[in-house]
Amino acid sequence: MASSTSLPAPGSRPKKPLGKMADWFRQTLLKKPKKRPDSPESTSSDTSQPASQDRLSPSLSLVTSPSLPLTHASDSGSSRWSKDYDVCVCHSEEDLVAAQNLVSYLEGSSTSLRCFLQLRDATPGGAIVSELCQALNNSHCRVLLITPGFLQDPWCKYQMLQALTEAPGAEGRTIPLLSGLSRDAYPPELRFMYYVDGRGPDGGFRQVKEAVMRYLQTLS
Repeated sequence: MASSTSLPAPGSRPKKPLGKMADWFRQTLLKKPKKRPDSPESTSSDTSQPASQDRLSPSLSLVTSPSLPLTHASDSGSSRWSKDYDVCVCHSEEDLVAAQNLVSYLEGSSTSLRCFLQLRDATPGGAIVSELCQALNNSHCRVLLITPGFLQDPWCKYQMLQALTEAPGAEGRTIPLLSGLSRDAYPPELRFMYYVDGRGPDGGFRQVKEAVMRYLQTLS
């Protein structure tokens, strides 16, 4: 019995209008692909690179910055710091004021020399001989403040002889400062050394400082 429903003939398909087909292809070709959202990892990697560069730039500036204590770093390797003091000032008790003025000048200058002053820096209760010897051994240079009181003080003469025991290998370390005395009163033990004349306007302090600095420069 024949069905009332009619089937399409073989090889036949429903046809779309050509105009609609052309519009569909045009829309398909012109459609932009949807933008994928950036993953958190890619976002963090993109932003972390400039951040890391920002972190590196200060560290590089520290390496090349002139504000770093390069001088101190280089001085730390100098033998200057192998001793506690740059200068040991040997003086008599009656010349304490003159010795204090000299120490204030040396320590207050731009060179900031480290000075040993017996009544200020000696260990309370320490033996005088031990303190004097230790002060000489722990100082690069020795300034002998030669005055009439110095020539009369047995401890000053002891310090002078101790300083001379290192001559001639310690050339430039012992610096005589003649004050209040004539050339004829200059100790015969020091006749082979030049002295600083303390009759100048600054009492010879500038020459003493220059002599100390000249010796310290040989240590660097």
